[in-house]
Amino acid sequence: MQLTEVTPGLKVINFETLTKDTQLAKEVQTNLTRLGLLDPPADGKFGQFSIQALKEFQFLMKISESGLGPQTSKALSEVAEAIPLNLGNDLASRFVKYMQSKKYFVAVGERCYNIVYLEGAEADGTPNQDTFNEWNDRRIVIEIASGTPKIVGNWLATTEPGDRYTYRPMNPKGAARIAFGQYKAWQVGTHGNSQPHEALVQCGTLGVHRDANKDGLRIGDAIDEGTSFGINQHWGYDLPKVGIASAGCLVGQSRKGHREFMALIKQDRRYQLNSGYVFLTTVIAGDDLAKS
Repeated sequence: MQLTEVTPGLKVINFETLTKDTQLAKEVQTNLTRLGLLDPPADGKFGQFSIQALKEFQFLMKISESGLGPQTSKALSEVAEAIPLNLGNDLASRFVKYMQSKKYFVAVGERCYNIVYLEGAEADGTPNQDTFNEWNDRRIVIEIASGTPKIVGNWLATTEPGDRYTYRPMNPKGAARIAFGQYKAWQVGTHGNSQPHEALVQCGTLGVHRDANKDGLRIGDAIDEGTSFGINQHWGYDLPKVGIASAGCLVGQSRKGHREFMALIKQDRRYQLNSGYVFLTTVIAGDDLAKS
């Protein structure tokens, strides 16, 4: 069945029935993803996240159907934006416009957070020299609660390995340096042995550049993809230099800042719905954002 076939006169399709119609479920999911209400990919499995997103859409559209009916179907097909975006020239808006230009997913709605790392930039987005082994990147959280993007978290970080693991890599192919892009690949878990702490732990596929020549750069480095690199989002032990704090992870410099980050993202409605929620994260080059 297709959305166009859900017409007046038909019974409202309940969620249980919708889960059994993979084609229709996938079409509904595709539209909810397009509107920023449901994480990709559309897989045809209409579970609790899809149900939550559809109910959110109906609330925003003031539709009272308790399932998929003609009003919901028509609105899903016709509505351009569930929450119209108010984008300016502020940093949060620039992030959103950049992500849209790259066809990345942008989550909208209250307590639906976008995690972004900006490499080689200051807190205001100004590019810096991106010096090797320095804390010169940003870990940022953006919320679009009512159409206007807002930065609700902004911490000093690194997206690159420090000197310890660049010169003495854990992998014979070379230290891992995450490839710029967007990945759905992290769950709440525990990082570390000597100082175990709550973190976002890799659970999905990532692309990394392997620094075989140990020059601290991506240029010319082969890309390696995998699910078990251990590219986690953890704290940097308050170290003044990156050093041993990162072997290629996405690392917030301070313990305090990292605790703030974790406390914030665990308020995400999707995580509150299911503690096994897989977080999506975008990694952007500071000079690339500045050019956009």
